[in-house]
Amino acid sequence: MSLLVVGLSHRSAPVSVLERASLNADAQLKLLQDTVAAEPAAEAALLATCNRIELYADVDKFHAGVAELSTLLAQHSGVGLEELTPYLYVHYEDRAVHHLFSVACGLDSMVVGEGQILGQIKDSLARAQDLHTAGRLLNDLFQQALRVGKRAHSETGIDRAGQSLVTFGLEQLSAGADVQQWARGKKALVIGAGSMSSLAAATLARAGVAEIVVANRTFERAERLARILSEGDDTDVLARAVPMDSVPGELTRADVAVSCTGATGLVLTADAVVASVEGRTGAPVVAADAPAAGVREDRQNTETPLPTAGAVAGGDENCPLDLSSVPSGFSVMGEAAVAGMDAATLEQHGAWAAGGTAVDRPRETGRTGPEADAELIGALAATATRTGRIPERRRPEPVAEAPRPEPVLFLLDLAMPRDVDAAVHRLAGVRLVDIESLADASADAPMAADVDMVRRIVADEVTAFGAAQRAAHITPTVVALRSMAAEVVAGEIARLEGRLPGLDDKHRAEITQTVKRVVDKLLHAPTVRVKQLAAEPGGAGYADALRTLFDLDQETVASVSRAGNSTTEKNRGPA
Repeated sequence: MSLLVVGLSHRSAPVSVLERASLNADAQLKLLQDTVAAEPAAEAALLATCNRIELYADVDKFHAGVAELSTLLAQHSGVGLEELTPYLYVHYEDRAVHHLFSVACGLDSMVVGEGQILGQIKDSLARAQDLHTAGRLLNDLFQQALRVGKRAHSETGIDRAGQSLVTFGLEQLSAGADVQQWARGKKALVIGAGSMSSLAAATLARAGVAEIVVANRTFERAERLARILSEGDDTDVLARAVPMDSVPGELTRADVAVSCTGATGLVLTADAVVASVEGRTGAPVVAADAPAAGVREDRQNTETPLPTAGAVAGGDENCPLDLSSVPSGFSVMGEAAVAGMDAATLEQHGAWAAGGTAVDRPRETGRTGPEADAELIGALAATATRTGRIPERRRPEPVAEAPRPEPVLFLLDLAMPRDVDAAVHRLAGVRLVDIESLADASADAPMAADVDMVRRIVADEVTAFGAAQRAAHITPTVVALRSMAAEVVAGEIARLEGRLPGLDDKHRAEITQTVKRVVDKLLHAPTVRVKQLAAEPGGAGYADALRTLFDLDQETVASVSRAGNSTTEKNRGPA
């Protein structure tokens, strides 16, 4: 297993970068196709949500894989490679499995415990299957991630640790008040008719709003959502659909508006919001002197220093890796050992692991062209490597803010890229909650004991998945060994028949069965034991040992593996 994930999320990148790096549906498909066409990757899957973009691949070389995947993300997102790499993180092998399982359980979500990510993972798997970019490894991985996520939600109270993004956003809009009391009797405008907008509309209906107006570029979809809301048994909300060009007028009537579209530009500009509020109140809207509470002026991340390269005890001379900073279970030569190292150290480790020595690469300025690009790609892996580290966000000292008037319009922007101009934060009489302010608020959310339970589930499932993958790796070799034994038995029976042509069928069958039992008994213990040993950490070499001891043909083993993959493809489907 050589699983690699390169990505960026709300934990590693500011919203402005996530907005620019977001991929439309066509770009996602092209990225997957180009990834499997690249030399280091055999399989690929993409998890793209409103606050994360992660590219998963089965690669044969770590450093080359990181460079290729990072370059492809930059090319298809349109964000320059040099600008994008400081926000990327890299996970490899067991750490990549741990990351996806944590994501599936909602541990890495902006709102801890939210369950919408499971549907997004399922969609990612289906897309990779449709494009035939997911093979045995990624199919097994994503389907198991779905099972782990469902287990976490059914066996723990992780749902209590956080709410859906919509519910959490409404809680922020209500400023701590009871959402149902706050929403009762209000008029709501929902812009968009996709899955998130539909969830927002349903949540508002259950919260007790008096009216919901749905606006969408495809009017038929808006009509369908409005009809579902009106005919719902659990609510008595009035719902109607309007075309997108009616949004300015409807915004003047609305008390609360939720926007989540796939638009690449702003849906609500600051001027449009000002016009709607002035049309409602008849009074001019002024900009507040300070941003709304929870909205930071300075969002630059500062980080604690990474461990410096240190001398390695035990004879690993010139290795730049500081073993004291690496969790147990990873070898120095193993590619997983690079997790958490800075750019210069990772480049040194790559040279050292390839048989060279640690060298210092002088940083030159003013260089351009293919040579400089090659050096940039060679060094980007470690710049991207932030495995297991969440950038520390240091809050500025609180400053006195001028009192803001009570809002007459509440805006919830759940889109990525954003639908509502960030300048709306400064408008008096308007309260805007967007992805960025939700990230700030969720950083202060208390962690529940259920989160620790889910973490233990994830750890157990990662161990089990690794063992299963290692055991599966040796299965083709065991099958090839038994096939070879069957051929030997068949050859000896044929030779016996040539020497004893008068042997009757009854005696021939008895002799054949006896020989097969002898062979099966001789092979049973070693094949069972080798599967057990292969499932343990570091057991990958047992398959090679078995092939060597029994002089098995490598092509025979490969053909068994291909046959197994073909069977798996026929029976495969989203969990």
